[in-house]
Amino acid sequence: MESSKNINQIVADKTLDATLQTVAKKVMAGERITEAEGLYLFEHGDLGYLGSLANFIRERKHGNRTYFNRNFHLEPTNVCLYTCSFCSYSRLIKKRSEGWEYTMEEMMDLIKKYDDEPVTEVHIVGGVLPQYDLKFYTDLFKSIKAHRPDLHVKALTPVEYHYIFKKAKVTYEEGMKLMKEAGLDSMPGGGAEIFHPEIRDEIAGGKCSGEEWLAIHRAWHNLGMRSNATMLYGHIEQFKHRIHHLEALRSLQEETGGFQTFIPLKFRNKGNQMSHVAESTIIEDLRNYAISRIYLDNFDHIKAYWPMIGRDTAQLSLAFGVDDIDGTIDDTTKIYTMAGSEEQSPSMNTQELVSLIRGVGREAIERDTLYNVVKDYKDHVFAEDTIYKGYVSLPVVNK
Repeated sequence: MESSKNINQIVADKTLDATLQTVAKKVMAGERITEAEGLYLFEHGDLGYLGSLANFIRERKHGNRTYFNRNFHLEPTNVCLYTCSFCSYSRLIKKRSEGWEYTMEEMMDLIKKYDDEPVTEVHIVGGVLPQYDLKFYTDLFKSIKAHRPDLHVKALTPVEYHYIFKKAKVTYEEGMKLMKEAGLDSMPGGGAEIFHPEIRDEIAGGKCSGEEWLAIHRAWHNLGMRSNATMLYGHIEQFKHRIHHLEALRSLQEETGGFQTFIPLKFRNKGNQMSHVAESTIIEDLRNYAISRIYLDNFDHIKAYWPMIGRDTAQLSLAFGVDDIDGTIDDTTKIYTMAGSEEQSPSMNTQELVSLIRGVGREAIERDTLYNVVKDYKDHVFAEDTIYKGYVSLPVVNK
């Protein structure tokens, strides 16, 4: 493989300093790098060096395979009790007329719009409000499973669960068990932001702490279930805070083995309290993907969320450690579009996703949420009469 040639050249490169050579040798040998070495990569690793190492790991784990799935998002509300300074999506209670709050019946109607579509996952996440409590969500999950048992329910973040369980006076362990029994299949990775308290308290004060986020995922993993993880980067954090965050995830994964995928999320500065903060460059985005792949040696997958970074950068990321670009998405999701993401109408049909992946010489694999292969598109030829035309557009209900 080309990546193997590149890493051999790097290991043999006498112009590299000792630390960069050591890291390259560790990567080649499949050994773990330290926190200090991870920080050094952020401070001194150039894009070509980092990309070669990350691509070597990516191809060692997955070859040319690049994963996607057929999914859609459902967001119960964008009204929220919390006031995160980076958020362009939520509306405070006093401005709730600017937002939406779906009822149970409205949410089930939205679910039913996909009855004849070959989607495999519904991704549910939104704001935090008192009426969306333990009973509401257990009833919702049960209703979804009763209506469509095969639909994978990936729902809610620790920010929501922490509030729900505290209000219901149940422990994390008790609460996650109830969610599993109601039909929850896996957890997304949102709400992680940056774990370090000196940053988290400034950008997301009031909601669950980094330790509480990790504790809820631990409780879920201990039930034998899977989840994802994220990191919001490119705002006021420093490289040391990113490494602190990655180390916390790597440590929990070492303990439980329950994480599937890590998704770096790029901070976007439109329409929020941090609009004065410049966004990271594409080069820094790619460096961050690469270092995440190198550092998180016990994570199987690194995902680039294409609606956030755009299709071109998503393609580039496939050479910097990324092996998953999420899914078809059909977006009622306004979380990123309202923050100024590259994709203002984030939906791609299957042919578009496959073409995007093939365009950089990768093999497109449709997966389900748990990375079981649904279809290998290696030899698939699209015919006009078999192209899936796209998902229905979901309305925003304003009340």
